[in-house]
Amino acid sequence: MSLKVYNSLSGKKEDFKPITPPNVGMYVCGPTVYSEVHLGNARTFVSFDMIYRYLKYLGYKVRYVRNITDAGHLENDADIGEDKISKKARLEQLEPMEIVQKYTVNFHEVMTLLNTYPPSIEPTATGHIVEQIDAIKEMVDQGLAYEADGSIYFDVTEYNKRFDGAYGELSKRNIEELFNETRILEGQAAKKNQVDFALWKKANPEHIMRWNSPWSVGFPGWHLECSVMSSKYLGLPFDIHGGGMDLKFPHHECEIAQNKALNPENPVQYWLHTNMLTLNGQRMSKSTGNTLLPIELFTGDSPMLSQAFHPMVVRFFMMQAHYRSVLDFSNDGLLAAQKGFDRLMKVYSDLKNFEKAGRKSEFDVGTLRDKCESAMNDDFNTPILIATLFDGLKPIKSILNGNLSISSQDLSALKDLYTNMIEGVLGLKTIEQDRENEDQKDVIIQILIQMRTEARARKDFTTSDEIRDKLGSVGITLKDGPEGTSWEG
Repeated sequence: MSLKVYNSLSGKKEDFKPITPPNVGMYVCGPTVYSEVHLGNARTFVSFDMIYRYLKYLGYKVRYVRNITDAGHLENDADIGEDKISKKARLEQLEPMEIVQKYTVNFHEVMTLLNTYPPSIEPTATGHIVEQIDAIKEMVDQGLAYEADGSIYFDVTEYNKRFDGAYGELSKRNIEELFNETRILEGQAAKKNQVDFALWKKANPEHIMRWNSPWSVGFPGWHLECSVMSSKYLGLPFDIHGGGMDLKFPHHECEIAQNKALNPENPVQYWLHTNMLTLNGQRMSKSTGNTLLPIELFTGDSPMLSQAFHPMVVRFFMMQAHYRSVLDFSNDGLLAAQKGFDRLMKVYSDLKNFEKAGRKSEFDVGTLRDKCESAMNDDFNTPILIATLFDGLKPIKSILNGNLSISSQDLSALKDLYTNMIEGVLGLKTIEQDRENEDQKDVIIQILIQMRTEARARKDFTTSDEIRDKLGSVGITLKDGPEGTSWEG
């Protein structure tokens, strides 16, 4: 069975046929680095890490590009409001690039704990201002963008005339509905149509992050950076574009329009989207307190959790759900995942250390491999893969106990299969109690120390004391000194 992927553009599973095999180009929209990475982000990037891993398992040479948004992402998708990074910089009394650095480091630390591979290329929006200005010039020259009061907007109506009503093809929305749904908001009066979106925004005097352009001192629109960076590093068209389903509209819809304006053919072969997360059956929401950060999962520092959960248990929990299905986080679900993870990894560890092969085999490794690959070839179906790996545990135990014979060749093949699927594809590793575990513990505690330092700077002593006390309750002592905070325990 060849690999099939669910294409959000067509709404169906399709055979995966790269443009220039064995090369595959994959672009995934990365984080806007203005706060600690949230659990929904983490699920998306873990899912695409799994997809990246399986494509490599199949022998493809993958160029994986995942951007960092460090400018231009306003609070409101309607091109109004304050830049998220600038706002956070003002609140924390830091320079915007300090915010970017701080939360980029946080993002990478969490991704490391979850054992994700780094992308092949990780470009930033601020590193591609020149390319974005050049793309805007081209769209203006083509009559698909226009200037209004120093800002540049993409003309959706004109685009639809030229491309047979293509705007909305991914999100399955039509232009008439969008006209009816869109309210006239402050700061949008200059647009020809309310559905038009910003390619370049003229900066207000108080806007910190700004660059010179032919039209004004300003900053690029959020949607433009991904079009520019994906086409620069992967060319057009490319194979896979991914992200969370919340990005389908308007972000990915706008990307398609921009890329078609720059290159009339379809820019992407397959659009892949991860589904949303819930917490205890309800949508996550900061306003209701129904929210959970990855670091809180790893430390257990949440009233919703009975204990801390190792990052590998969290990753295993994520892999138990298909990337396109809703994933509900709960304490009971995580406890069950920990039991399953421990059982799988215990037998896997014993298998790796087993050397007593027989002369003949009473176990069909090839059939098990076929079932594992069949699951993954069906749109990366990790729940079925995990179930198949568990089905293999009973005969493996019989082999370990000497009740089932296996040849040396098949034993080697069985070890390779479980290593490839558990470590290579699912991205899981055995929880070691020695140095590796201590290194992860240090990363988590350093993140908590940073959170406590920030709370103290805001004079939020309730939060800073709570972090100190919670760490103290598990034997971790914080020591404040002139060179910062250290820990023991």
